[in-house]
Amino acid sequence: MDTLTEVLDNIRASGALIGQNLLTAPWSVCVEAGATITVAAMLRGDGWILRDGADPVHLNSRDLAVLTGRGSALLASDPDGGSDPLCVLTASGIRDNASGRLLDGERLGSGEDGASPLVAGHALLAGSFPTSGRIAERLLSALPPLLVVPRAQQRSRALEFLESEIENNEPGQQAVLDRLLDVLLIGALRDWFALPEASAPGWYGAAGDPVVGPALRALHAQPAQDWTVETLAHRAQVSRATFARRFAEVMGEPPISYLAGWRLCLAADLLQDGDDTLESIARQVGYSSAYAFSAAFTREYGIRPSRYRTRVRPGTGQPVTT
Repeated sequence: MDTLTEVLDNIRASGALIGQNLLTAPWSVCVEAGATITVAAMLRGDGWILRDGADPVHLNSRDLAVLTGRGSALLASDPDGGSDPLCVLTASGIRDNASGRLLDGERLGSGEDGASPLVAGHALLAGSFPTSGRIAERLLSALPPLLVVPRAQQRSRALEFLESEIENNEPGQQAVLDRLLDVLLIGALRDWFALPEASAPGWYGAAGDPVVGPALRALHAQPAQDWTVETLAHRAQVSRATFARRFAEVMGEPPISYLAGWRLCLAADLLQDGDDTLESIARQVGYSSAYAFSAAFTREYGIRPSRYRTRVRPGTGQPVTT
């Protein structure tokens, strides 16, 4: 399994799709800062993406925009913001700005503030992906706050399929929309990484590297294994020196350093999502004891594992940032 797949396994759409909203200018939608990835596209007309401290970015019809949650943003009909936001996309869902309630599968553009299909000049599609955990953070930290994939550079047909499914009111629609939104995000990221001006992280293409790829697959599949540079080089079928040099060139750090960081990412997510004891988690990610694991975790994140679990578990506190 490649690293992008492992990261995206921790980021899934879940009912957070705004439909094909029919809007009449001026309009705006706020994207709240936080632990989310937001995908947006103008299905009809064009729009603007406005962020503090940055120039407005023009969004042509059917361009794909991905915002990584580092700072709030406005999707708007005009480069100056246009109007008060109709709604706010948050980590917990879509909140109507007027009533404050969360929207559940409803479309904007209906009722007093909306527009009929005959007069609406814009159709907006947007969805947010709640994210949490250290593995997901690896993706967010490798991306800019905003990336745009022009229509001409899109290879996936997910946007077309998603637009078609929005009009299909058969049972199971939301499940299909969630899955198509997942595909839309994956396609947008792959297409953006393929752009000449994009700066892809080392791990993005590492799975295809003949030296680094086999070693990465091995240590991701068995993180608790007692890996050494020698055993990983054996998996790659090259000398120890060749392997160490190539791994550092591709991944930007030595293999054992990468392994230690990956183990602690896995451990942090196990602390957040499961009920295993510290001793069990330590064994799962390759530490000889809970004490050794706790010492390494505290050095990396500045907080003891037990305290981290208390702070990041749903309903018990806010995610830890370091």
